[in-house]
Amino acid sequence: MMKKLWGFLVIAVLFFTLIWVWTSKVENSLGYPEFISGGALFFIIFLLCLFNMRKRLPFLPIWSAHKWFLFHSVAGFLALSLFWLHAGVLWPKGLYVQILSLLFYGATLSGIVGLIMEKVYPNLLTRIGSEFIYERIPREIAEIRNKAENLVLECTEKTGSDTLAQHYLETLGWFFQRPRFFLNNIFGGQNSQTWVKEQCSILERFLNEAERRYLEQIFALAETKRKIDYHYSLQTMLKTWLLVHVPLAAAVMTMVVWHLIVIQVFFN
Repeated sequence: MMKKLWGFLVIAVLFFTLIWVWTSKVENSLGYPEFISGGALFFIIFLLCLFNMRKRLPFLPIWSAHKWFLFHSVAGFLALSLFWLHAGVLWPKGLYVQILSLLFYGATLSGIVGLIMEKVYPNLLTRIGSEFIYERIPREIAEIRNKAENLVLECTEKTGSDTLAQHYLETLGWFFQRPRFFLNNIFGGQNSQTWVKEQCSILERFLNEAERRYLEQIFALAETKRKIDYHYSLQTMLKTWLLVHVPLAAAVMTMVVWHLIVIQVFFN
């Protein structure tokens, strides 16, 4: 993997160096270096768009998905470097180019976020030690909630005490209703685990031996629910970030094509 990554990085550096030297020579000869850097940038953006086409046509024998991912990641940073070379500034003047820059930066930032998630989230999910299919998560949560509520009812009927039931209605019931701690989970936090342990430890002091056995079962269900919430948060991010990145990338490509048309019309 590292050899392939370094190979793409070397090619990207050589390509950028070639374009930078070329534009410098054209500028020194009083030509239009923007044509060189702009053409190179358009070429790289076009190659970046091919990645989405490759994912839609996985049967094509053109590289593996892993190689395409590495290429796409390196090419994305190369495109950012070429954009700065072409624009000459981080934030250009003029509404038209500012809109184009905003879209380009948005696509780049969403791509970097996606790259980080693709590298970090699978490891976080593996550490949980459980697997949950995303589409089945609502049903999984409903089943756990029903089990917890049945345990609370059984405890109340057999022990004659409603302490556990009252605590469940006031606190734990909120946790079992739906996925919780979404923001904390996507940043790898452990707030849900701390919260569950705290709520159960507070209640344990007010329960007798029989009630504690029910609380232990509810705590086990809460631990499973916590793992499901973690999967829900991370898988939601992995599945939905493309809904931001792909439209932004398409908008950038559209604006770039329009930009080329305007340039051709202006200089002809």
